[in-house]
Amino acid sequence: MKNAYELLEERFGRLGRLEGAIEILQWDTQTMMPKGSVEGRGEQLATLRVIAHELLSDPQLDDLFAKAETLSLDGWQSANLYEMRQAWRHSNALPADLVVAISKATAACGMAWRTARKEDNFAALKPHLEEVFNLVRRQGECKSAALGLTPYNALLDEYEPGVTTDIIDGLFDDLAAFLPDFIDEVLAVQQAAPSILPLKGDFSTERQRTLGLKMMGVLGFDFDRGRLDVSHHPFCGGSFGDVRITTRYSEESFAESLMGVLHETGHALYELGRPKPWAFQPVGVSRSMGTHESQSLLMEMQACRSREFITFVAPQLREAFGSNGEAWAEENLYRYYTKVERGLIRVDADEVTYPAHVIMRYRMERALVSGDLQVADLPGAWRDAMKEMIGIDVPNDRDGCMQDIHWIEGIVGYFPTYTLGALIAAQLFEAAKEANGDILPSISRGDFKPLLGWLRENIHQWGRRYTVDELLNRATGKSLDASIFRDHLKARYLPKER
Repeated sequence: MKNAYELLEERFGRLGRLEGAIEILQWDTQTMMPKGSVEGRGEQLATLRVIAHELLSDPQLDDLFAKAETLSLDGWQSANLYEMRQAWRHSNALPADLVVAISKATAACGMAWRTARKEDNFAALKPHLEEVFNLVRRQGECKSAALGLTPYNALLDEYEPGVTTDIIDGLFDDLAAFLPDFIDEVLAVQQAAPSILPLKGDFSTERQRTLGLKMMGVLGFDFDRGRLDVSHHPFCGGSFGDVRITTRYSEESFAESLMGVLHETGHALYELGRPKPWAFQPVGVSRSMGTHESQSLLMEMQACRSREFITFVAPQLREAFGSNGEAWAEENLYRYYTKVERGLIRVDADEVTYPAHVIMRYRMERALVSGDLQVADLPGAWRDAMKEMIGIDVPNDRDGCMQDIHWIEGIVGYFPTYTLGALIAAQLFEAAKEANGDILPSISRGDFKPLLGWLRENIHQWGRRYTVDELLNRATGKSLDASIFRDHLKARYLPKER
């Protein structure tokens, strides 16, 4: 006879495999699925999600949890049991009909978004997005009652357990006090310098894809367990041991695609490094969305915009695009990749202005959940926030409130994790460099093994065995310290000397 914990582990193993299948179908929806198949795919995903919901919300699990807590478990098993119960609490808060409704509404909204964004037609998206947020509010209310949190905090808890709006507001208030003057100062310094020379070459999709695949390999991506495709919005998905990342291409510039690939590869490396003995178990998944974002931002922002990486990649770029000359010299490329500007698109934003993009989205989604902001008023609210936070006018909704896919998919409470990830990334990269002085020299040679090895040892292999705070203390010797991120920005963008 299996004991209570073993029965739980068996059930959650089935659930983990089912969720992996859902992820692959979701990836296909965003990359390969014919446009006319949306209705059938919506039904398929809805059915699988109901099965997953039934597995997770079974009332009998409460009794199994109670029995399992009386058993003698090791550290990994205890952590797994805790994560099982947390997942059950979140899922059990939602009625099955709401799960079905959200799945169908987000599938329909996703297809509408593709066309509406292309045509810059917010009116066509509006009824679909209104339905999604009506359901998200219901979701927040249900979870609020079950978890004893405010509706928005209950939604946030799914992505960043233990973090509340009080914590985020304090953090974002500090950033809001630091960033405006800092941005002005950086812009003044960069504007006083000689102009950055434009990069010209053959930026065909095939050349960009070839380069992207090569850089994925440099960072350590395992092509036997993953692949690169195209989607409207770059993302990382898939299942255990089968990681799918996407990017998008513009033949006018290679920068968006390349940095998108490096960013998503950071996510993928985390997924590929998760603890194999705990595959498909709750304790074997990534710690939190903030932790996940730290891995992508560590690769894209900390490592791949460093002078060391530019030293390595400069000849690779010249070869990839058949270009040469002063514009493709290391110094110009470094300035190109560390240029700060007030831009419209979050995924293209530099690391100095990026937090402003996150703060405005965080504030708006809280208002949308509370009802203080209506979907119909979102375009105007977006324009006002961009002017206030970033100092830029928004010419259209395509590059304004329709640029991100998160709300389209009903993902609310995720945006704050991007800035948490930036803070964690800075702290981890600093600790990694202190622990191994060969990390930066290795990057200059295109060798990411020392950095990836440190991340595998200190972050990836632990899944959810430890809390974020415990992970940070084990890896860096201290809790999250925002000053490290600010010091990094100062050192990179306002260096006292070269």
